Amino acid sequence: MKFSIACALALLVACETSAPRESTAPPPARGLAPTDELDRLDQRTPLPLLPMMADHQKRNMREHLAVVQQIVAATAVGDFSKVQSAAQRIGYSESMAQMCEHMGAPTPGFTEQALGFHHTADSIVSAAEQRDANAVLTALAETLATCTACHARYKQSIVAKL
Repeated sequence: MKFSIACALALLVACETSAPRESTAPPPARGLAPTDELDRLDQRTPLPLLPMMADHQKRNMREHLAVVQQIVAATAVGDFSKVQSAAQRIGYSESMAQMCEHMGAPTPGFTEQALGFHHTADSIVSAAEQRDANAVLTALAETLATCTACHARYKQSIVAKL
């Protein structure tokens, strides 16, 4: 009981002495539509895409997430053939390279970063071939780091024409 009270008091003191977080966002602009305000606040590099291209890219991102889930689940049970087949779906291919080049053409650096993701995903396949769960997870972590870096740097910008 005394321990619970001490913990509660410590939390109260910690909450009261914590400095408020300062926002790095610019102050709100008056009269902007909510989507325009969000775009103004989001300081990442825009990747201009036609609506159909943006939809296609989002579908690919959701597929990539499904593949990651499959890799984790298959690794957990030691099914390296499933790891390998899942990882091959996000690995490098000529058709994937063409798509990345097409999507990233207007934005310097995007194509290279996207291709880096697919090449890094190939290391998951190699680790699965070795039947090494730790190597699979290490390769997956490196691949996810490329995802995180790309999403931290770029945002979709829907345009009427390129």
